[in-house]
Amino acid sequence: MSHFHRVHVEITNICGLACSFCPPKLQASKTMSLEFFEKILLQLKPYTKNLALHVMGDPLTLSNLDKYLDLSLANGFEVELTTSGYYLKKNPFTTLFHPCIRQLNISLNAYNKNDSNLSFESYMQGVLAVCDKKLQEYPKPFINLRVWNLDTSFSERSFNEALFGILEKHFGERLEMDEVVLNRVKSVRLASKILLNFDSYFEWPSLSSNHESHASCYGLKSHIGILANGVVVPCCLDGEGVINLGDLHVESLKTILESKRSKAMLEGFANHKAVEELCLKCSYKDRFLEH
Repeated sequence: MSHFHRVHVEITNICGLACSFCPPKLQASKTMSLEFFEKILLQLKPYTKNLALHVMGDPLTLSNLDKYLDLSLANGFEVELTTSGYYLKKNPFTTLFHPCIRQLNISLNAYNKNDSNLSFESYMQGVLAVCDKKLQEYPKPFINLRVWNLDTSFSERSFNEALFGILEKHFGERLEMDEVVLNRVKSVRLASKILLNFDSYFEWPSLSSNHESHASCYGLKSHIGILANGVVVPCCLDGEGVINLGDLHVESLKTILESKRSKAMLEGFANHKAVEELCLKCSYKDRFLEH
């Protein structure tokens, strides 16, 4: 039986933003009911202990997020939350640092890629308040501040340097933009269990892409995704359910994972072959060739 490092469960596909680095959302807005979420948790127990409550949506947009976290805790799961950071102030610290939370990821470049009346200083105040509260009262979870906008042309230099200035002042940690990019630094420790993570822009897979390549991938091996509408997908980059492996409203997860289509994908990846068209056109998997 498969054991996944994590399973992405999209409890909502609503994020409230329109970041230029994300593809436009084509699916109807949908929030997974608590009842259906609990049914999914029961099916996931043999497969993983780690949930990421995110595919395309931002879980912090939900006013009853704590109810989903309560169910996760009751069923023995640890949870990773990924957010744009815009909704941090709308959620109490008891929700952000719920006992089941093992990691909070804040995508800082979301501010850079949205038009907002919120000033950058005000946005960062919310982020830093969460970091300070974690250091004061919540030793367990990690906070990952994500800066996934690096490229060799330094296209986001002005934003990143403004960000680095705020973080340097707050944490007393020197941050050098050129050093991060040229040395391909992956993370910098700002404080206990608070990390600044770096990565480059990537292209979301699309059937309209001209890219074609065969390679192995961790989809269906280390993780799967379950969209807000109940559709199971092989990886967290298929937010539109292009590779619809099955619907948990009508089939069990076990049946879906043991289907011919799922097995063909796994066998293909084992032989460094992309059998699905979306996988063939996905350039993200080519990153694994570097390791």
